[in-house]
Amino acid sequence: MPIQRMDNVLIVVDDLDATVSFFVELGLELEGKGPIEGRWVERVIGIDDVRQDVAMLRTPDGHGRVELAKFHTPKAISAEPKDAPANTLGIRRIMFAVDDIEDVLARVRAHGAELVGEVAQYENAYRLCYVRGPEGIIVGLAEQLS
Repeated sequence: MPIQRMDNVLIVVDDLDATVSFFVELGLELEGKGPIEGRWVERVIGIDDVRQDVAMLRTPDGHGRVELAKFHTPKAISAEPKDAPANTLGIRRIMFAVDDIEDVLARVRAHGAELVGEVAQYENAYRLCYVRGPEGIIVGLAEQLS
């Protein structure tokens, strides 16, 4: 078996503190935060003179992680419009299962998040929505129906 598990997803951001707060409000737990630099990271990512701050957050079940990185050097670049639509090539969103979609929406709206479309029901199985949070990050929320 070549893959053991999915370890984490990296999101490069400009405002690390605001993005950490958003994901903590969603229910992720901050594992740690600190600077990353040195030849080893330069060799791994193929960029010289790297200096960044990284925050690692984990899902409550402990199986999934989101890594947030703010690059100080070299500065991060944007490859697409800030608020790219869902059909833009590349990774578009991260989806989380939630117990109460309305409660989560109320909490993340306090952090500036906005619905991308609307809350919709898929058959008798799920209520779903996309939320655009800090940095234009799209997060999907899925509430399983009984």
